Amino acid sequence: MSLLIFSCSLNPASRSAQLAQVALADCQAAGNTAELVALGPLNLPVCDGDGVYNQPAVLAIAEKIRAARGVILAMPVYNYDVNAAAKNLVELTGDAWTGKVVGFICAAGGPGSYMSVMPFANSLMLDFRCVITPRFVYATLQDFADEQLAEDGELRRRVRGLTHDVAAFAEALDGMTG
Repeated sequence: MSLLIFSCSLNPASRSAQLAQVALADCQAAGNTAELVALGPLNLPVCDGDGVYNQPAVLAIAEKIRAARGVILAMPVYNYDVNAAAKNLVELTGDAWTGKVVGFICAAGGPGSYMSVMPFANSLMLDFRCVITPRFVYATLQDFADEQLAEDGELRRRVRGLTHDVAAFAEALDGMTG
């Protein structure tokens, strides 16, 4: 199974980046081929709806998305919404998302933004016919001790469940979407 994991925070030491690393390890431990892509170092342009779509970095990342059978987005929640870098990624790569199985890992300061991922999920479902896994991970400051994720615990179990679900959905739907 070929899975693509995006670390959408532009801060490489963020909590969502830590969760992306856990998701990568879980995917690989389950025997899946997985790649982690951090958005920060890509320096993707801001989508202007015009000339950015043919830039080499945009074309390369769109091809990675097309080649993946499932995608996991690990992203921070800012101001009751997923971060702008995650939204920009989708705006830049558009149709590459068509028919993908997508899972979400969100890191937020508190529990009040739990449903913040839903408009983003709706967009992927309606615009690109993505299949969104019904399980997503929402982590808060309380899931971390001194900004570090505990080695064992409930949050790691939930990430493992999400990575399993994305792979299982992608396997089950292989050839049925598009």
